[in-house]
Amino acid sequence: MAKLDTFVMKIALIQQNFYKSKKKTIKKTILAIKKASKNNAKLIVLQELHQTQYFCQSEDVNNFDLASSWEEDKIFWSKVAKKYKVVLVTSLFEKRATGLYHNSAVVFEKDGSIAGIYRKMHIPDDPGFYEKFYFTPGDLGFKPIKTSVGTLGVLVCWDQWYPEAARIMTLSGADILIYPTAIGWFRADSKEEKRKQLEAWIAVQRGHAIANTLPVVTVNRVGFEKDQSGQLDGIKFWGNSFVFDAQGKLLVQGSSKKEQLLYCDIDMKKSENIRRWWPFLRDRRVECYKKISKRYID
Repeated sequence: MAKLDTFVMKIALIQQNFYKSKKKTIKKTILAIKKASKNNAKLIVLQELHQTQYFCQSEDVNNFDLASSWEEDKIFWSKVAKKYKVVLVTSLFEKRATGLYHNSAVVFEKDGSIAGIYRKMHIPDDPGFYEKFYFTPGDLGFKPIKTSVGTLGVLVCWDQWYPEAARIMTLSGADILIYPTAIGWFRADSKEEKRKQLEAWIAVQRGHAIANTLPVVTVNRVGFEKDQSGQLDGIKFWGNSFVFDAQGKLLVQGSSKKEQLLYCDIDMKKSENIRRWWPFLRDRRVECYKKISKRYID
């Protein structure tokens, strides 16, 4: 089989702690972006809600104030992307209107322009992850974002568990699947339970890479964050940011214990080669899938 010309892109994943204030946390993020840019990263991905603490551990109407800087935040990260000449995937708390908020990924082009926005579609509601209290489900659909480094299928955290989201992004022309994430353990969980949760999280996303023959990039928070309300002990975010290639090969994986600036070279042509060998999209029986749009098949 003839090999296609190779386009290798260097990406950087910034896995970090929350530093007790937005200002201090952003300062650390900027230092990592600067370093990644100097090391020739063309695409930099930040974790979910990277500016602040993960405030969804409890329900508190005062936390909506964190979205009041939505417009200023977009301007700020636009300038960062332009200064360091990188395509930058951010994750921000969007105030769309009073009483209407989204968990939104904003992608900036290397000239600072907004390439596109994705509003998180699947919203969890579990102890410690009370996101339905804060976020309205996205209404922009699963639409990939075109950039100078390729077409990015950006999804967010809870979206990771849904093969439908990854598939629609793929069918809409995504070159790569990207997940900013905030997921972790409760300290009271057993070691065995923690292991099972982590393995399931990694496995389902590896499956997305293989089934869609696309690279998958996931960037997760790390470090312990105490519940501000005192209702819960807190969450130990498990890090383990990773990249799988279009065949499900693990290219890089982060620590579960510390901040890391992870680099990975992705061959953007490899998925085309793999699709020639394993033409999954060709063999889909689309005429037989109508029931997939039902909540449950009774």
